[in-house]
This record gives sequence, C-alpha cells and structure tokens, in this order.
Amino acid sequence: MIKKHKPTTSSRRHYTVPDYSVLTNAKPFKKLTSFKKRRVGRSKGKITVRHKEGGNKKLYREIIFGEQKKGIVGVVKTIEYDPYRSAFISLISYEDGDWHYILTPQGMKVGEKIICNEKAALKSGNRLLLKNIPVGSFVHNIEVKADGGGKLVKSAGASAQVIAQDGKHTHLKMPSSEIRKILDICYASIGQLSNVEHGMTSIGKAGRSRHLGRRPKVRGKAMNPVDHPYGGGEGRTQRGTKRPKSIYGKVTGGRKTRKRKKYSDKFIIERRKKKRKK
Repeated sequence: MIKKHKPTTSSRRHYTVPDYSVLTNAKPFKKLTSFKKRRVGRSKGKITVRHKEGGNKKLYREIIFGEQKKGIVGVVKTIEYDPYRSAFISLISYEDGDWHYILTPQGMKVGEKIICNEKAALKSGNRLLLKNIPVGSFVHNIEVKADGGGKLVKSAGASAQVIAQDGKHTHLKMPSSEIRKILDICYASIGQLSNVEHGMTSIGKAGRSRHLGRRPKVRGKAMNPVDHPYGGGEGRTQRGTKRPKSIYGKVTGGRKTRKRKKYSDKFIIERRKKKRKK
C-alpha cells in the first residue's frame, strides 16, 4: 500500500512513500552495522560517474546471503528498513546464540521460525536446495554456483519461478522473463521479497533525490556543442545524429552491452522479451 501525503506544498502533492507500518520500531543491531565511506562517483576529486554526490549518512547492515547457519533454527525478531537496499531486512536470533540479518520475504512476521537446510518445509523465508523445491514455487536470493551465496533476485518485490526440474538443473523464470537453468544443488529462499510497492513510489521533489545521492541530470540538447554531441543549434533542434549517443560519443540505443562469450550464456534457455515501442 502506497502512502500519499496531503498536498500542503507543490512538492508534497506528488510525494509518496511505501507502507512502513509492517516495520518494527527498533534501532539497528549495533554489532552488525558499520560505516562505509561513499566515493560519490569521484576518483582523486575528479568525476568518474556523473550524477552522483552527497546523500544522507547511513550505516551498512551486514547481511548473510548464503548458508552460514545451515540446520539451525532461527526466530524473526525484527523487520527493519535498510538504506542500502530496496527490500526490507529481518534480524534473526539463532538457537546457537548468533544474530544475523537476512532479506525479508513478503508476509514474514515477527516471531516466526525459519531454517536453512537441504530439505525444509515450503514456508516463506526457509532456504533449501533447488532440487527439493516443487515446480511452480516462487524463490529469491538464488545461488549461481554451489556455496557461492545468493546472487540473483534480491531487490524489492522480486521473485523467480521454478518452471521445471531437468536432470541436474532447475529451470527458473527470472523477473526479466528470461528463462535460465541453474544447478539443482544451489540454494534458494522461498517466497517473494518484501516492499512490493517500491517501484510505485514518486520522488515528488528534487531535494529528496539529493538525499538519495542523486545529482540533477541535464538534457544533452540543452548543452553547448563542446559539452555533448546533441548540443548547440538555434532554438529547439533535433538530435542531429543517426543513433543516440552518450556524452562521450558512444552509441547507446540499440547496442548490445552483454559480453559476447559470457560464461553463463550456455545456461540461458530463453532470452528476456524486448519491450515493444508504443
């Protein structure tokens, strides 16, 4: 559920935030937090990545994505906001006395018990081998290589669907509609990730973007010829180049950026569907 604010100002009129009522009113676990200095797109003071600067100070939460607590039951103590990621996180207390943060699936509540094991109940938050997950189930935080930790499907509201079990591989339909096979001895967590409405939020005002560390973007055609391939001209002019280009003159639109001989190409069964232009 998206929360809308009263239009007390012109910026508040379009200002929306996700529903944070599911979060527990607790401070972050101090032993699992650390401060990381942000480079904000600069190397020795020179801009290397444009449109990055500033942003609010924030603590990094140490999260486990793998099977460090295999076979040990954990209890969900809190559901918290994480400034470094779009999905919510949960603080887990394990039977052996350890505490860890994990990604929170949709619907998880404080007090629930979860476990990571080769075979476990098909319950949201449990983590088990892909070969033991039935066809049709939704999963997240998926390993690409055995014991390599979760690498795929970790953003808010994301989930992949198990569509087939084929020999030593499990076929998954990714959020991008791509279908790929992954070794069935890899682990994945059950359920869809939390904060489903994240993509529906409206920034509302420029200041909120600056708090997130995003600097203003200027259109290329509004620049001078020395600054951009689209720059210059009298009044409103067309692009002036056959193919769209970046500020450095490199072709962008319609150019494939994926490596031609990437190691994981052999695991892709069906490429993601391209969006049709309206």
